[in-house]
Amino acid sequence: MSAECSSYLNADKVLVSGFSCPRAGGDARAVFCCGFQDVKYCCDDPHSFFPYEHSYMWWLSVGALVGLSIAAVVLFAFIITVCVLCYLFISTKPRSKLDTGLSLQMAGKSSC
Repeated sequence: MSAECSSYLNADKVLVSGFSCPRAGGDARAVFCCGFQDVKYCCDDPHSFFPYEHSYMWWLSVGALVGLSIAAVVLFAFIITVCVLCYLFISTKPRSKLDTGLSLQMAGKSSC
């Protein structure tokens, strides 16, 4: 079994001629053409060819990084808000116990 990787323009816009998989001197199990439209290589996974340019994946990574950064800021703001509210709750509690108006007496003794 073998696959043909067609010729392509790499990221530097240089024409790379097509080749057959597996390549001479390469891994005999690498019988599939893998990679992107501008970076192709032989591999052993039939589902590893992506029909877009390699730089597209870089933009996906930047988008994921921006999304994770926004999520981290929101989480940080939530934690700070919880800490401030806890501090305000603790600091605004009355310092002394409320007077219930009842006096405590020891059991068994009567007052005259």
